[in-house]
Amino acid sequence: MSNAKYKRYLKQSIPFGIIWLVFAVVYTFLEFGILGDSKYYPSTGNLYDFKSSFIHSCIAGFLSGFIQGWIELVWLRKLFINRALWVKVVVKSIFYVSFILIVLIIFSLLANSRLLKLGLFDPLVIRSLYVFMQEFSFWSVVIYLGLISFVALLFSEIREYVGMGVLYNFLLGKYHKPKQEIRIFMFLDMKASTTIAESIGHKQYFKLIKKYYADMTDAILETEGEIYQYVGDEIVVSWPERKGIQHNNCIRCFKKIKDAFEKNKQEYILEFGIAPDFKAGYHIGEVTIGEIGNIKKDIIYTGDILNTTARIQATCNTYKTKVLISEKLLLKLSKEKDFTHTKIGELELRGKKELVQLHSISF
Repeated sequence: MSNAKYKRYLKQSIPFGIIWLVFAVVYTFLEFGILGDSKYYPSTGNLYDFKSSFIHSCIAGFLSGFIQGWIELVWLRKLFINRALWVKVVVKSIFYVSFILIVLIIFSLLANSRLLKLGLFDPLVIRSLYVFMQEFSFWSVVIYLGLISFVALLFSEIREYVGMGVLYNFLLGKYHKPKQEIRIFMFLDMKASTTIAESIGHKQYFKLIKKYYADMTDAILETEGEIYQYVGDEIVVSWPERKGIQHNNCIRCFKKIKDAFEKNKQEYILEFGIAPDFKAGYHIGEVTIGEIGNIKKDIIYTGDILNTTARIQATCNTYKTKVLISEKLLLKLSKEKDFTHTKIGELELRGKKELVQLHSISF
């Protein structure tokens, strides 16, 4: 696993931990409200202390959530990537509840063995577990933990469908009122897409597009890009100015996508009979960002930069090059470049006096 992917999984697992932590806090206060000044748990007779319960529940809650997030991101998500949402939620929920049940049984056996000072599989220890499993308190814990894992899982699935950045922006209300930002855009388009669709058929073409976008995902995430739109065979990726310029992330994104497709070239040829190629245009400028819609909400960008970037990308055909970047963006990138550039021409925009200076990029 690459270092960048490890960091991404780490970052994406934290929200699972936070969800479990919130539920753990709620649980300890509900428990305190029920038990009050009682010194013992009624069902087990074990000592009860609010402070100790609060600390242990919070630590256990966060760690449990983090582990669930890690399992989900590293393993389970890949297994169910092509399944319907309801299948994912139901089957994964069953898995997590079963896992919780097994963990509770193991911990109960260990606790009883320690308290009774007997072997783990001593008949008296097993009997104590059996009695505990007949108590409502045991199953209430299982149900509550199952509910937490379901909520965390649902949050994860929604985040995957709408996009991590978009979901957080909606939850935090970041763009409830329109804001202006300087952002970098990359418009990336498949070459000869119409010809490809006609040659392999639209059903196969859809499968190709699905794989095409999937193979870009790691490159975009590893360079901190945000997918703004899928438009047919075109993908629009955006970066806040600082993130896009840092480590030349915006340009490295194209390089990583290019490397991924070179690595998977034979897979495309075997499955579809062709290996797709693509071109990209880059520009930087000010956009207005805000929420729109009543029935279906979305976060959109408006500004001349979007039209300009689209025009830059379309101009790749004119100069027979894969990547074109505006000089305005190029001047902001790091001097220690891992790419070379050549001034290749100018782009005249309707209604604009100033020409956009264009450079081609090669790696």
